[in-house]
Amino acid sequence: MNLLVTGGAGFIGSNFVRYWVENHPDDRVVVYDVLTYAGNLPNLDPVADRSAFEHGDVGDLETATATLRRHRIDCVVHFAAESHNSLAILDPARFFRTNVLGTQTMLEAARRAEVDRFHHISTCEVYGDLSLDSAEAFTEEDPYRPRTPYNASKAGADHAVRAYVETFGTRATITNCSNNYGPLQFPEKVIPLFTAKALDDQPLPLYASTQNRREWLHVVDHCRAIEAVLERGRIGETYHVGSGVEASIAEIADAVLDTLGKPSSLKTIVPDRPGHDRRYLLDCTKIGKELGWEPTIEFHQGLADTVRWYAENRAWWEPLLARAPVVEGAWTTGRRPSGALA
Repeated sequence: MNLLVTGGAGFIGSNFVRYWVENHPDDRVVVYDVLTYAGNLPNLDPVADRSAFEHGDVGDLETATATLRRHRIDCVVHFAAESHNSLAILDPARFFRTNVLGTQTMLEAARRAEVDRFHHISTCEVYGDLSLDSAEAFTEEDPYRPRTPYNASKAGADHAVRAYVETFGTRATITNCSNNYGPLQFPEKVIPLFTAKALDDQPLPLYASTQNRREWLHVVDHCRAIEAVLERGRIGETYHVGSGVEASIAEIADAVLDTLGKPSSLKTIVPDRPGHDRRYLLDCTKIGKELGWEPTIEFHQGLADTVRWYAENRAWWEPLLARAPVVEGAWTTGRRPSGALA
């Protein structure tokens, strides 16, 4: 099979490319990436001799269609997205361009190139949020209630996929995943950010709502779930991918500091960003029952291993710090995206 992976130089995309190449050596993988600030070609170095790279924008219909035809692609796995909630507050238009129009463009390119299969990667955040004292979890049947520009742009992308399934018969599936963690994540996200700051004895910025919780999934378990959907998933269906393990930002900070042997005094409180969701949790019964998937990496061990990976790979993340496009908290000062992430 010939796979094209959009956003394959990013965090989850590059982990997926590496996973697929190692576990499906007879398949051919093509990475299609425009290399925004979060795209990093060195992520693909271990499999560079066993994959191909095409520089292209998901919003460019002609280039995308030509690339699919030239490589005779059988399956598109669509990771490419703007994903940083803080940046979406400052520059929402880029999120709708990439996440909604870019997804529709890739669907249309796949239709024109007669690609057999399309898989779209989405997020738990399309459903809105849950109360901190709730026992609820989102199911695949719940309505979408996005609360931020990023969440809304991902919801729009999901609707585009379903529209192509219903209108054009596109053989597509969707996975909505919880917060991913693991190696190769751009250091704007909380675990690598906290690790990088703790290593240099800098303050760890915790939003004021320190008990807001997220469900955490190791990126390798996410890759395994996508594999299961591609191999055994029903066309037109959505599958939730999560671990069932929740942790607050305060608990994440404590775990990072404990792993590195750093003092809790490094924690500092910063203002909440607008639309800061309280809690997400996905009901993953469907993917377990239908496809036999379940997470395999225990959270506390996976988190400690991840923190140690960043500690041992400063040469990978340190040059990326200057690329960060947003100053955290800029929405309180009116500053435009610039400078290093705080």
